[in-house]
Amino acid sequence: MVRLLTFEVESCSVTGVPHEEGSSRRRRDRDGAAHRVQQHRALAQSRQQVCSNCHGVGGNAVSPNFPNLAGQIEPYIVAQLNGFKSHGRRDPAGFEYMWGLSRSLSDDQIKGLAAYYATQQPTPQPVEGERSRLGAGKSIFENGVADKGIPACSGCHGAKGEGNAPFPRIAGQHVDYVVKQLLVFQRTDERPEGVVMKTVAHDLTQQHIRDVATYVQALPSL
Repeated sequence: MVRLLTFEVESCSVTGVPHEEGSSRRRRDRDGAAHRVQQHRALAQSRQQVCSNCHGVGGNAVSPNFPNLAGQIEPYIVAQLNGFKSHGRRDPAGFEYMWGLSRSLSDDQIKGLAAYYATQQPTPQPVEGERSRLGAGKSIFENGVADKGIPACSGCHGAKGEGNAPFPRIAGQHVDYVVKQLLVFQRTDERPEGVVMKTVAHDLTQQHIRDVATYVQALPSL
């Protein structure tokens, strides 16, 4: 009887579950957790591949129609993806491309994408604008336009355009993309989170916009 009782105690856990069954359950839990991690990584890689179709490998966009994401401020990417997902950001690029692509992103995926692109290295690109206008663009970037009450871009975006949360990195951004976004801020309410920029851009002339866009795109190469 004592031998039988000892066998029963050794064969069961303190909860009354046989050790073999408890071990199997723990293995299943571990395997399940590992599988979920693999699925999350695979999904994240899939999302990055989709993003790279427009934004380039590692977030360095080849087409000037799409912004560079490499080295972008992490909170800014999160804010923009949430803006696209909620349809709060309504500029043409938003509803044409990003509304559909962002609608199924979870909060964790948005954070993961933002963290990924924030750590990527921006690739210097050839100067896209007229080099003769770099001086004028630099003046606007560093000093603003005093007679129109327009503040310096560097005050919010950093001395080298590197960004300063919540304000984005603009150094190295494509000229055409910067021009397009400044016009969105100036002429529309399609980016309501950019109310500060609407005020800043209101009195910029076409030449001002082109000059400063040329300068910030060239910044990493200067």
